[in-house]
Amino acid sequence: MKSIEYVRFGDPEVLTLTEKSRPEPVAGEVRVKVSAVGLNPIDYKTRKGLGFVAGQISDQLNNNIGWVPGYDMAGVIDAVGEGCGDWRVGDRVMGMIGFPLSAGACAEYVTTTPELLCIVPDNLDLESAAGVPLAALTAWQALFEVGSINEGDKVLIHAAAGGVGHFAVQLAKSRGAYVIATASAHNHDYLHSIGVDEAIDYTKTDFVDVCYGLDFVLDTMGGDIGHWSLKVLASQGQLVTVPTVTAESIIKEGNKLGIKTAGLTVHPDTDCLAEIVELIETGTIKVHIDKVYSLNDAAQAHTQLETGHVRGKLVIKLND
Repeated sequence: MKSIEYVRFGDPEVLTLTEKSRPEPVAGEVRVKVSAVGLNPIDYKTRKGLGFVAGQISDQLNNNIGWVPGYDMAGVIDAVGEGCGDWRVGDRVMGMIGFPLSAGACAEYVTTTPELLCIVPDNLDLESAAGVPLAALTAWQALFEVGSINEGDKVLIHAAAGGVGHFAVQLAKSRGAYVIATASAHNHDYLHSIGVDEAIDYTKTDFVDVCYGLDFVLDTMGGDIGHWSLKVLASQGQLVTVPTVTAESIIKEGNKLGIKTAGLTVHPDTDCLAEIVELIETGTIKVHIDKVYSLNDAAQAHTQLETGHVRGKLVIKLND
């Protein structure tokens, strides 16, 4: 089978197309013929040698052992090991696998435990399904587990047209929040179409000048954006920051100001994923796929991802 891997950190060109043996499921595992893989910022950051995962896999790469990236995948079960309950060959599934240290989704076949998988509804294609798990779970956990969005809350979502952002907008609206979004002007019509009440063009307007007394901020940017976001919250407001590299300093400042501030590291949760899938099935949430790349164009996909200018999600297609 074909897979993408790298044996050293670096630019997208380190990604190589390789041939591997097709894995066989052991007891308690299923094998999935992967149709598509969703890309997330952690994929390019790890490839560049940044962050926790990169630190943990550096010895593996130093020993010239390749690492197959990717966490989000969707496909069809084609083999079932013993003890997998009601899971069957032919089931259409999606999931966030191998998080954080194993990864491995960017391959034509993967083995995984069924508890990481969720059935894909009939009205969702597998390419779109591959774009859901990590980003949608990040949004869900930020808004409803680490934070607590309530009906009528004024919510600011940074980079709202991106992968996490476009899910967060729709989830917040599903709970009756008033949503303010930062995004470049060419994304404003799209954001209004998915429920945003106010859109701020960050290239022309400083959100600090126009936002105040907010109940919640989802900071997907980190750094200065996270620090400045503390200024627009009400005294009882909340901020959840996603990028781990700057989370500690933002949380420390928030604590000094007496504002509830927290970081977030997403974790697999198929119960939450099933709730998200139900919202997709009913049309409450729509998945936006910006572009689908072939396996041969994985480096181009990473290059585009790294620009930070993606509406929704990028996906790599592996099998029909």
